[in-house]
Amino acid sequence: MASRNRSREAGDGAGHRSRDAARDTRGGTGGPAADPADRAPDDSLVRVHDLAGRPRGTGFVVDHRGTLLTSHEAVDGLSRLVLRTAADRRRVVAAADVTALPALGLALIRTEGLGVRPLPVTTRERIEPGTYVRIAAGGWREARVLGATDVTYTATDRFHLVGDALELACGTSGRDALRLGGGAAGGPVLDIATGAVLGVLGTALSSGHSHVGFAVPLRRPDTGPLAGLLAENAATVPAYGADLNLAGILALTAAPGTQDGPRGEAWEAAFAGAGSAPAPGHGPDGDARPVVKPVERAA
Repeated sequence: MASRNRSREAGDGAGHRSRDAARDTRGGTGGPAADPADRAPDDSLVRVHDLAGRPRGTGFVVDHRGTLLTSHEAVDGLSRLVLRTAADRRRVVAAADVTALPALGLALIRTEGLGVRPLPVTTRERIEPGTYVRIAAGGWREARVLGATDVTYTATDRFHLVGDALELACGTSGRDALRLGGGAAGGPVLDIATGAVLGVLGTALSSGHSHVGFAVPLRRPDTGPLAGLLAENAATVPAYGADLNLAGILALTAAPGTQDGPRGEAWEAAFAGAGSAPAPGHGPDGDARPVVKPVERAA
């Protein structure tokens, strides 16, 4: 199936451009400045294993109750699975605690006591081609969104068509890390400017373009468990910049110094991914607001 946003860099040059993006990010000479995603810690990830200890994938927490979001392939066919954090906390989870969403290529895992902070999820409806991201695939590595395309997810029982999957230019080493069974499935795709999760990596996703990686986009469905989870994430896990959500707005307005006096760090972070902070007389959305001047009246 043809991508709706093909780019010449999707060929052999994808790896070269991805490496250039990595240099730009570190050196600050061409790409986005290093920001929240550039400092993404491993302790935000939870490893998924089968009972024999074989890696099945990765997940990340998206609410304050400890709900884990991962790819469906990471849990497919398992009656029980083992979760392990970077701090070596381990939990055995039964199938009853897994909400499988094979049509979306995703799964939700109910957990307790992992001690992992949730990651914010994007509220954007569309991810622009050229967006710089970091992916958790054999360590954190830079990649770039090439566009969106329909892919086929191969589950154990049947095939599922997943629409508008993110195509990722990640170079040869990145593609090797995204091989089927390599443990990268379910890892987050983080916007390099805002740190918000844009998608979930899949290694059992395929299309006619074997030279790119794929991720399931995280757009909120109208109904179902994922819709409720993403709504809760937007209301309770702050995101800023281009991914400013309700929780971010609440944190921003509650931050000391944002009403009177100097602006605080929360204000600066809110606009980190959307250009500079608004000038006086402009609203947080960048729209101009008239500056009211005092009117001199005759005595």
